[in-house]
Amino acid sequence: MGVCRDAAGAKAEARLAGVYEVFPRLKEHVRQLAGTMTGGEQAMLSIGRGLMAAPKLLIVDEPSLGLSPLYVKSNFNVIRAINEQSVTVLLVEQNVKQTLAIAHRGYVLSQGKVVAAGDANQHRENPEVREAYFGRQ
Repeated sequence: MGVCRDAAGAKAEARLAGVYEVFPRLKEHVRQLAGTMTGGEQAMLSIGRGLMAAPKLLIVDEPSLGLSPLYVKSNFNVIRAINEQSVTVLLVEQNVKQTLAIAHRGYVLSQGKVVAAGDANQHRENPEVREAYFGRQ
């Protein structure tokens, strides 16, 4: 029984090391309460907690909400990297431009109903989506 626990512990340690590799700032705040972290640090922690379960699907809700542009860019880069590691990412996000830059497929919702569905390129080229979410260009 101890061998199984040791193996599980080793896997958890490896996953934690991976989270710290992706988010080195979290390692600096290892003893800090989550509620006292900045918004960006809390977003990192949220994604890191999800990664600890070694998921096949990671659901990420509003990773850019209330964050500085630096943290937004960093979080989207991390989400892209997670997806490149064969983890499916379901991203719920209002930052359409950033989302479509990393998405393979997207759904546009209006008042809780799907009003457009397709691959990210289709959405980027759709005149209605462009006007509604990117403004007139």
